[in-house]
Amino acid sequence: MPHLNKLRTALPGGPGGNTAPPPSARLRTALTLFFALDGFLFAGWVVRIPAIKHQTGASAATLGLALLGVSAGAVITMVLTGRLCRRFGSHPVTVVSAVLLSLGISLPAQTHSALSLGLVLLVFGAAYGGMNVAMNSAAVDLVAALRRPVMPGFHAAFSLGGMIGAGLGGLVAGGLSASAHLFILTGIGLLVTAAVGPVLLRYPSPKAGPTTADGGKSPQRLDGRARRVVLLFGVIALCTAYGEGALADWGALHLEQDLHAHPGVAAAGYSLFALAMTAGRLSGTALLERLGQTRTLVAGGGTAAAGMLLGSLAPTTWLALLGFAVTGLGLANIFPVAVGRAGELAGPGGVAAASTLGYGGMLLGPPAIGFLADWFSLPVALTTVALLAVAAAALGYGARNAAHT
Repeated sequence: MPHLNKLRTALPGGPGGNTAPPPSARLRTALTLFFALDGFLFAGWVVRIPAIKHQTGASAATLGLALLGVSAGAVITMVLTGRLCRRFGSHPVTVVSAVLLSLGISLPAQTHSALSLGLVLLVFGAAYGGMNVAMNSAAVDLVAALRRPVMPGFHAAFSLGGMIGAGLGGLVAGGLSASAHLFILTGIGLLVTAAVGPVLLRYPSPKAGPTTADGGKSPQRLDGRARRVVLLFGVIALCTAYGEGALADWGALHLEQDLHAHPGVAAAGYSLFALAMTAGRLSGTALLERLGQTRTLVAGGGTAAAGMLLGSLAPTTWLALLGFAVTGLGLANIFPVAVGRAGELAGPGGVAAASTLGYGGMLLGPPAIGFLADWFSLPVALTTVALLAVAAAALGYGARNAAHT
């Protein structure tokens, strides 16, 4: 593949310039930082939701409606961003989305009603959705150029950024107003984008363009079978995100209400889950190289199912916490693999489809758990996370022959 050789040898220092790192290494570092920034900013906003609720005077119901603005903006933009990436390239779209996300995060703290909050969250959600599709599309292209399954590393950066953002947000929440905190996050986001963005703007995506290097059919032009495979990987992403959303919103309540855990221990439940997921993603590349994609999906789904059954049905807090950690390890690499495979098959459009379905799963999880908890019980409702993890494993195994569609 001549264009890959070109990518690795054409250095920015002009003829004979052999001292600079290869573009692929610079791109990988830049994209890793953008993934971390995305998680950092989003977590910074999430920890200030209680302060924004108080500021706007919103009830729980009206706040819930306003928060749908993030979801609506993200889903709408995810569908459109695939087209923008095909037209302008995933690198410029990533940079522009990062600027918009950095600016948008300061807006919620300027609102004083649930209606105005919902409107500005549409803007924030649109930037968040656009950045997720664009940077994942760029990562898919770079993974193909590197010929190594490094996608989990990018998602580990997102998880680490989220943990740092949430941790710092919790530390400053008592001393800084929401307005000041989010304004500082705007500054950090713009500074990181200004420092790292030029790398993406300087180097085009390794696989940019509507046709392949040999002039063959573009991977974006899919037949019916390939479209079904992309949809299948999108459903796998949905199954994973369902569990992440369910644990984020209901894990602490389960520990405190059903197992009578101390509030501090209960609050640590999701942190343990997130930490385990980050650790799993940091080791994801080695796991993929050793097991391959299909076995990684199957093993991850099976591990997550076993962990969630323990986490939801265990009779003691510490066994439940162990179950949450095992669930995080199991789910860690399913979403990155699913999005990566969809992108390999269909380019930015595949990333957009899988991301939209995955995000839908994160939205579906919390209310579905709530309804099931009312009908049965919260522990029983949480077992649906295990059921969908098994479904992800089964779908991953079913897609084994589509690995090179």
